[in-house]
Amino acid sequence: MSQLYNIIEPNVISEEMVQKAVEEQSQDEAGQLAKREGISFKDVTELQFSFRNLFCFVFPVALDILQIDNLWQFENLTKLQLDNNIIEKIEALESLVHLLWLDLSFNNIEVIEGLDTLVKLQDLSLYNNRISKIEHMDTLQDLQIFSIGKNNLATLEDVIYLRRFKNLRTLNLMGNPLCDNEQYAPFTVAHLPELVYLDFKLVSDTMREAAVLKYQYSTEPLKQVEAQALAQLEEKQAKQNELEYHKTAFVEYLNGSFLFESMYEEDAEAAKLAYLPGVGDLLQAYRKEFVSVCENLFNYGLKQYEKREAEVSDFYESLDEALTANQEQGRKIILEFENRNRTTLDEIQDVSSYDIAESKLAEYNEDILQLSETLMTLEMRTVDQLEELIKDFERNIAELVSTFTENVQGMMAQCRDLENRHHEKLLEISVNMLEKSVKNELDKNLPDDVRMLFVDKNTIVNAVNASHDIHLLKIDNREGDILSNVHRWQASVTEKALQNEIDRNRNRVKEIIQYIDYLQEELENMEALEPPE
Repeated sequence: MSQLYNIIEPNVISEEMVQKAVEEQSQDEAGQLAKREGISFKDVTELQFSFRNLFCFVFPVALDILQIDNLWQFENLTKLQLDNNIIEKIEALESLVHLLWLDLSFNNIEVIEGLDTLVKLQDLSLYNNRISKIEHMDTLQDLQIFSIGKNNLATLEDVIYLRRFKNLRTLNLMGNPLCDNEQYAPFTVAHLPELVYLDFKLVSDTMREAAVLKYQYSTEPLKQVEAQALAQLEEKQAKQNELEYHKTAFVEYLNGSFLFESMYEEDAEAAKLAYLPGVGDLLQAYRKEFVSVCENLFNYGLKQYEKREAEVSDFYESLDEALTANQEQGRKIILEFENRNRTTLDEIQDVSSYDIAESKLAEYNEDILQLSETLMTLEMRTVDQLEELIKDFERNIAELVSTFTENVQGMMAQCRDLENRHHEKLLEISVNMLEKSVKNELDKNLPDDVRMLFVDKNTIVNAVNASHDIHLLKIDNREGDILSNVHRWQASVTEKALQNEIDRNRNRVKEIIQYIDYLQEELENMEALEPPE
């Protein structure tokens, strides 16, 4: 063995190492230019840190990588090679969300981890490491090729874990202890029926059919469990989608008793007062009426959301119609100009008189100036038209938001009225219980902390009022959230419409100027030609 490899120096991937690797792998003309002018790591899509690429020829030291780091800037990386190093842990890859291909073969990795954010990964190699269990890969649903041969996998249960990867077509497990099991191949094929290649060999239809038949009694229960898990996942996702829809309408958690229950979550005094005779029935009636108001607000909010969405959709539809008409008219004007001047340009080239040529060029120049004025006038009319559309849109949105706000405030006022009435009745019950306490007529079964509320009038009144204040604060906060969210949406949607129009107008004016400049440059080139004799 060469003396150059006698010394191994463990390294963390440093910023200097990253810079050097990028430069060395930029071999084309663009890469050489990047070396001189600087490299934006965001533009790098492939990166290689294999052992042989980091070998130092200045010193007799092999710069093996021990720890992954400093890759966070490569946010658009799609291919990463870290093979043939001494890496012990998969880490610092969370920012590489566009990664498709990852090679960590020939390292010292013992645990599969740190891959959660690599949801686009299609090809993963962990060949020749020290891994004893396949795990922590649930998010890699696009995985198609997986190489984990020559590791320490000893049980066929690891194969079952791979069933979750519905796109997996190529698998290499060769060199693991589990391969010594004579049932390894048929077991793997039966439990991964979509597999095309196993250990570099094509899975034949005959082998697949025999394997599936042999293990049908063990795979059927798995299918049932997986179907149930899938159904639960779909149900969970449907609920999450529904919640997101409610949030967009600003009425999340109002379709039930969520707000009511939140008022009592941190209310220790209410929990004590609930022991008083009659409070249970009072609370149940209050809850029913309160939830009814919340559900009315919820249903109203969803209807108003649909109205707002319809208004936004109608606005952009009208906007598109106006812009389409503008574009068609602009194209027509330019086409007429080009058709009209095509003959003029031919005549200029064929005329035998300098005076005639100069006259024709002057006419062409005048026509260019007229074209510029016509296109700019058309754009100004379009701006005026879109400005009116935007103003109407802003008024309509403001009216919808105002109506929504007024009704939300009205329904929240109903919630406060219910809370106030409940508070009055609860206070009445509490004062009556205080009179019983004075007469020593309290129920002996009442807990001691409840009895302590009736030491005097101030104590019980303060307890009831504290509970009341907590409830009113919850109602006020929920109302404030709804109103601030809808006003934030109003500002966002109207500002976006206005900014889009500003950007569109700026780009259109730039296009017109560039086109006119092109025509005038063409004219200048013609004028520079040698005049006819």
